Amino acid sequence: MKSKNHLLFLFLVFLSLSSAFLSKKTKHHKPCKTLVLYFHDIIYNGKNTANATSAIVTAPPGYNLTILAGNFHLGNIAVLDDPITLDNNLHSKPVGQAQGLHMYDTKNTFTAWLGFSFVLNTTEYKGSINFIGADPILVEERDISVVGGTGEFFMHRGIATIMTDTFEGEVYFWLRVDIKFYECW
Repeated sequence: MKSKNHLLFLFLVFLSLSSAFLSKKTKHHKPCKTLVLYFHDIIYNGKNTANATSAIVTAPPGYNLTILAGNFHLGNIAVLDDPITLDNNLHSKPVGQAQGLHMYDTKNTFTAWLGFSFVLNTTEYKGSINFIGADPILVEERDISVVGGTGEFFMHRGIATIMTDTFEGEVYFWLRVDIKFYECW
């Protein structure tokens, strides 16, 4: 009797595992929600205190906190509190703030590691969206992960496609962030 139960148990395990693997077909998911926002970053350079929205807080030895380091900025970490708008105009009414950091982490090309949140507080959007990932800056369109959120975006997950719309030297740039949520609660 034990061997029959054991055999039945193994058969059921095999059946459940095989059905799980067979049901894993490649799916082309459609986003449950999309959103396009722009964030504008003005790095403090020692002369723009009134307008700066981010600041270098760590620099490699021999560099200061007002100019990004040479050698692809390796070792610089900047914190940000950037305005977010619905279009690419810095002077448009902000719908929130991008708060977090970007860390330059490669010595042979321009790339950064990003960790930030969009904190939104308007009649249209309330809550935060959290982002994390590598940003190969020289790639025209690059993806970072949307790892969660609060308020209207509670537990939302997905992908944000980032595009650098423009940059002015190493002080000002704005990014177009095309957010596609694939998990919405």
